[in-house]
Amino acid sequence: MSDTQRTAIVTGASAGVGKEAARALLQQDWRVIGVGRDAARCAAAEADLRADADGDFTMLRADLSSMADTARVAQEIAASAPEIDALLNNAGGVVAERTITPEGFEATFASNHLAPFLLTQKLLPNLRATATRRGPGAVRVIAVSSTGHEQSQGIQWDDLSFADNFVGGAAYCHAKLANILFTRELARRVADDGIVAHAMHPGVVASNFASHCDAPMQAYMESILDRSVTPAQAADTLVWLASAEEPGRSNGRYFHQRAELTPSAAAQDDTQALKLWQFSEAMVAGY
Repeated sequence: MSDTQRTAIVTGASAGVGKEAARALLQQDWRVIGVGRDAARCAAAEADLRADADGDFTMLRADLSSMADTARVAQEIAASAPEIDALLNNAGGVVAERTITPEGFEATFASNHLAPFLLTQKLLPNLRATATRRGPGAVRVIAVSSTGHEQSQGIQWDDLSFADNFVGGAAYCHAKLANILFTRELARRVADDGIVAHAMHPGVVASNFASHCDAPMQAYMESILDRSVTPAQAADTLVWLASAEEPGRSNGRYFHQRAELTPSAAAQDDTQALKLWQFSEAMVAGY
């Protein structure tokens, strides 16, 4: 890899928005390390991206609902990429039934929030090393959130695992709120290092996302399919946030279609953002 080539980490790169973001970055001559879970989909994505973009692409496998596996893949990434220019925390999803992971976490919160929190923590030394060399604003951490965060009135401090009245869609919206709060607190903490953190809403994406939803959310997703965009269209803002000069001039913001949006009041609560950071640190301690 040359001194000028940039490196991106893209989670959820085996399909959908993550795969198309990886493709676009490869076409811009980035080195891309993708992370995916399903072996067959990872192999197919790797073959497709290498054939299409003919770039420096590596696919790693990890189950991001597992903090142990997230920590393992972070260590693998850190060893192979001493400098990282962009971390795209894209992986996530929704489940129809409440699932507790072997580590004791509710799966939606684990995969959508705790995994990107832990992965970012583990890769901060690499991101900081790159920021020192590239200069302020060049290094980015991007969270894929959703306008669904607006449906969550705040973090459920007394029931983060949704033990009481679990609804898949509500748990997902709660995790998407956590994504924005995490981004705001991360931006505050890394600003002096020259690192930029933003969140984004990809839009209603024509993908298999709704296949794992509960019935009410499936019905809702089907009702708004006329507003859907392709994974490549949704990936455009994600890639822009990672690579363009303009997003490097601000920090801790929330975007859709390359335009800044105002998130919900709950998502702008910096006291809650700090509390979430502290809770999350305690939850992933030891991994």
